[in-house]
Amino acid sequence: MVDGWQDMKMGFRRVALAVLAAVLVSCLPACGNGGEPATKPGGDTAKAPAELETIAFPIKGKAFTLELAIDGDARTQGLSDRKSIADDGGMLFVFPSPVKTQFVMRRCYVPIDLIFIDEDGYIDSLHAMEVIEPVGGARWKNPFTGYSTAGSILYAVELQGGKIAELGLKQGEKLELPEAVLQLKAQ
Repeated sequence: MVDGWQDMKMGFRRVALAVLAAVLVSCLPACGNGGEPATKPGGDTAKAPAELETIAFPIKGKAFTLELAIDGDARTQGLSDRKSIADDGGMLFVFPSPVKTQFVMRRCYVPIDLIFIDEDGYIDSLHAMEVIEPVGGARWKNPFTGYSTAGSILYAVELQGGKIAELGLKQGEKLELPEAVLQLKAQ
């Protein structure tokens, strides 16, 4: 009787492992390539799913051209895997409705300044996010330090590190959101 029970337990384990393996394999296309950066032509390791649309976004008199992150995949990817951010570049994240959220520096090679903006255009909070060392390490790929909103936001802007100080931005300050930004619809 004991031998039969042991055989049955081993059979259950084999079935459970087979089911788990099938689930993991079916997940691979949706999960990307295991978290390793894809290489774009020219050798840059940006994992942008496609070339993202851009939008003009002036901040305190300086013109920026920001990539749009309006769907879940683009918002999750953000500026991860980028080796540089243009002086006048960055990313605008648009959420479907006001949210309390946090961002992390997952697979980020360069410092990033983060501006959380509420639905009325006021700066909710500002963060100077630093690269997690060592680059390529476990914490760099799966960070546990998050940069949170103070309240609910509708937009987030990521810029090259140092831009918050350069522009003299302050929490509670109102930004003039371009009409094109206000008309964006997130998914």
